[in-house]
Amino acid sequence: MDTRTLPALFLSHGSPMLALEPGSTGPFLQSLGAAIESTFGRPKAILAVSAHSLAREPVLLAGAQHRAVHDFGGFPDALYQLRYDAAGAPALATQVQARLADAGWPVHRVEEGGLDHGIWTMLRFMRPEADIPVLPLAWVPTMPPAQQFALGEALAELRQQGVLVMGSGSITHNLRLIFGAQRPALDAPEVADSAAFRRWMHERSAERDWEALFAYREQAPHAKEMHPTDEHLLPWYVAAGAGGRDAVPQRLHEAVTYGCLGMDAYAFGAEAATLADAMAKGR
Repeated sequence: MDTRTLPALFLSHGSPMLALEPGSTGPFLQSLGAAIESTFGRPKAILAVSAHSLAREPVLLAGAQHRAVHDFGGFPDALYQLRYDAAGAPALATQVQARLADAGWPVHRVEEGGLDHGIWTMLRFMRPEADIPVLPLAWVPTMPPAQQFALGEALAELRQQGVLVMGSGSITHNLRLIFGAQRPALDAPEVADSAAFRRWMHERSAERDWEALFAYREQAPHAKEMHPTDEHLLPWYVAAGAGGRDAVPQRLHEAVTYGCLGMDAYAFGAEAATLADAMAKGR
């Protein structure tokens, strides 16, 4: 089928161990990849904004070929054997660079490839064939949520061209709660602070209360406990900006690992409700 306008996505990637211990999120991502293709057509490319590709100014990784980067330590050997070799998107990088420059963003380009684990762990479930070109955009973690949203707005028209704008982070992310004196079990009950924060994000999203969402560190319950630093939540705002202010964000998936790593996934844009319906029918 012809590719139609795609929703933008925010996906929580949690721990790198997701690749070996998929829980409920792995099957969700598999269903998500299938639902996107059956509903909108296969994306022509994926523009990925991950919590693990950061820079002082936006940088496009425009290499012609990518591989999985194992940007972590202390995990089982099996995790380091996993691969994800996808084509890059140099032509798309040229287009995105021009688009961002026109919007006033100082954007750079490097002819290098590599997918951090926030990208490849998601795509191994969504597109195991690695048959869609990927363009990572390293972004600036010191910019506040409203500016991240504006960055997403500058990318919004890509969705009309069949490009999947995908933010990858975690809806809650405090590793000190995991790597403390006693590591919680993968299926540990969710701590109250995490549940309250995830509920607030969902409720404010359903109301399209952008001003509250932009001020999440001041207004969300337990924001500093759930996000001691911002970088894992800010891709949510880039994806939201790509979807725009008018449509209600759709939470496609909710789950928690280790009691405190929220695995929620959202879709943004007028097409998000269509994707949510397709996912619901596929369950």
